[in-house]
Amino acid sequence: MELRHLEYFVAVAEERNFTRAAERLHVVQSGVSAVIKALERDLGAQLLERDSKRVELTDAGRALLPKARAALDAVRDARDAVGEVEGGLRGTLRIGTLISVALVDVPALLGAYHRRHPGVMIMLRAAPSGSEGLVAALADGSLDLAFVSLPSQAPAGIRVRELASAPLDLVVPADHRLADREEVALADIAGEMFVDFPVGYGNRAVTDRAFASAGLHRQVSVEITDIAAGAAYVRNGLGVALLPRFVIRRRKDLRRLAVTGADLNWPLGLAMSQTRRPSAAARAMIEMITTRGAPAGTGT
Repeated sequence: MELRHLEYFVAVAEERNFTRAAERLHVVQSGVSAVIKALERDLGAQLLERDSKRVELTDAGRALLPKARAALDAVRDARDAVGEVEGGLRGTLRIGTLISVALVDVPALLGAYHRRHPGVMIMLRAAPSGSEGLVAALADGSLDLAFVSLPSQAPAGIRVRELASAPLDLVVPADHRLADREEVALADIAGEMFVDFPVGYGNRAVTDRAFASAGLHRQVSVEITDIAAGAAYVRNGLGVALLPRFVIRRRKDLRRLAVTGADLNWPLGLAMSQTRRPSAAARAMIEMITTRGAPAGTGT
């Protein structure tokens, strides 16, 4: 068994696709297939189940994956140690992010990091499954760090450093029955149809928790994944929405109302694993945010 065998196996296991794994490794797909077959012969077990659309881990593959990641992490740490002595960080920093993170200026943050550590390759992955998907990727080792929104306590094995927060305001059409008011209570809007986000998104968790705490039920008419587009769905009559203040532009056809008597604060934090030692590249990012802070976003 060679280190390359484990590297190829982890790439296929994370991508669930030979073509994407080959692109990630910058090799031809046939080379990836040959290495995986060699690894399976060496171990005497089938590691992957393949079909025309997707690759799944077998029981043996699931058992090998954390051990393979641990071996690659050990090699990474050894390279990091030599790199720091020789005068520069190397390697890859894998960061997960929500589709819209306007509370923090992520490009400015990554630009500052790159100027300080030009030898580190940054891989940014947006999560269509929201914060829950990012936390799962941190837990399984496919991400080093992630910008997440976790209104409740972080799952076991995950630590979150809060960076910023924003209140959720109610957005309604200009002709809505509540449009002339400055503020509302949750009870005033419990019967409305809502534009909201899928379960697993931080702002959905904030809203669900607030209504549950008030003993109120609400109905979601449409689920979206782009927080910046939420107001457009309200404008087109699909419902009302609770959105972070920074995404709401002043328009004649929309009204923004404060919601009183409820905890509707949407947090954003930097999440990391507590069970896996971060790479030197990840530690450098954490240190930079800790000492300098994350640059604030300009809003949408």
